[in-house]
Formats: sequence, C-alpha cells, structure tokens
Amino acid sequence: SMITAFGTGIGDEFNIEKLRYHKIIIMTDADVDGSHIRTLLLTLFYRFFRPIIEEGHVYVAQPPLYKITHGKTFKFVLTDDEKDEYIASLPPTTINRNKGLGEMDKEELCDTTMNIEHRTLRKITIEDAMLADQVFETLMGEEVEPRRQFIEENAQYVSNLDI
Repeated sequence: SMITAFGTGIGDEFNIEKLRYHKIIIMTDADVDGSHIRTLLLTLFYRFFRPIIEEGHVYVAQPPLYKITHGKTFKFVLTDDEKDEYIASLPPTTINRNKGLGEMDKEELCDTTMNIEHRTLRKITIEDAMLADQVFETLMGEEVEPRRQFIEENAQYVSNLDI
C-alpha cells in the first residue's frame, strides 16, 4: 500500500519522478515503541527508497511528550529538558505524559502534531537514515556479537525503561 501511495515503484521499477507527495511525514508515538517504528521505517526508506531521503522528502513529526497545566492554561512540550525548564518557572502544575498519539483528543492532535502552523517537523537527512540502518542492523541483524556489545556498553545508561 505504501509503495502504491508513493507512486515511485520499488527496485528496478523505482522512479523518483513519479513521487506523488512532496513531504512524507512519519508520525509515531513519542515513546520507545514509536522510536522503534520510526527506525524500522527509516531503514526501509534508506534501503529501498533512498532518493526520497536524499532529495529531502522525508520528515518526522514530533508529537509532544508532556502536557503541562497550570491554572486554566496549558503548554505542550517535546522533551524532558523542555519540561523541567518550563515548570521551574511556574507555581504548582499538573503534568501529563502523553503515552501516544491515540491518547490525545482530536483537537490536541491537530494543534500539536498535524496543524501546519503549530506542528514540529524534523527533516530526515541521509545521515539520519544511515544511523537508523546501523541501529537496526546492530539490534536486529543476524550477528549476535554487535548486539551483545551494544547492550553491555549501554545498559548502564538506562534510567527509564518504557515497558
């Protein structure tokens, strides 16, 4: 379905001139599962649709990680650092962590992630896609040793395992 939607074909049939969309936006949850899905899609694009990345057609929507409410006002923030900075200047607040896009009501989703005037998009570069491909190969590839080495080197840094 995605290949049909792009219009480019795949493999020997691939033709970037037939691309139907100027922007292909990956929109996943702002959690570990969403990051995994994004890595899988970027790996697919890198391996089979590289010109759409090279020509700047792939973007990632960045949904907010938190909704901070104080009084009758609220603000959506994208990162833990942004949250900490914002709440440091406020009286007591209510902080809701967005587990996923499906948890937002339609107005919140529109305002934060889909509305052209308010959304945050990050253009994907070939370097981003190459990194996603390397991560995919390390964590999901057939070679066990790189995966073991990655886990041994990085397990100590896990502070919030989203299970």
